Amino acid sequence: MHQHFEVRKQILSLVGAKIDIFDRDGTPVLYSQMKAFKLKEDIRLYADDTMQEELITIQARSVIDFSATYDVVDTASGTKIGCLRRKGMKSILKDEWTILDANESEIALVKEDNAFFALLRRFLTNLIPQHYIVEMNGSTVAEFKQNFNPFVQKLNLDFFAGSGDGLDRRLGLAAAILLIAVEGNQG
Repeated sequence: MHQHFEVRKQILSLVGAKIDIFDRDGTPVLYSQMKAFKLKEDIRLYADDTMQEELITIQARSVIDFSATYDVVDTASGTKIGCLRRKGMKSILKDEWTILDANESEIALVKEDNAFFALLRRFLTNLIPQHYIVEMNGSTVAEFKQNFNPFVQKLNLDFFAGSGDGLDRRLGLAAAILLIAVEGNQG
């Protein structure tokens, strides 16, 4: 399994948001689409660009929720992998998300790197790229770094070597997709 991914959201898409996921060499490895005209976010991750083989779904539990929870489900087996929950009040000033396992126990935290830069991004300019870290049991196991590009939103995802089997990569990818799809629409 890959340790590095680049998640790219196409800005000008007429039928929902299209998100492509590339490996370190720039080879497309996964494809995602956010369904258009849905009241609740409904994002699908596919194995190829024909979007025939669905791998996981990421679905919001409710229509409008300041502390939204998204269920991440393995489509083939129908089993819940885990959940991602936005920390509503904390995310006003600095984005924070909780990663939950299938039993909804907290296993990791995704948080924006720096409160000062987060405030600048929210109130002055969205030209400062976002940077998130993923912490699990007190250790950083992954990070997300946004690249500034006015035409394509890009987020680099690195799972750190030696972080073991702690964080299911599917949950890490789901978090990256949500950060680029949901948080990316706020600025």
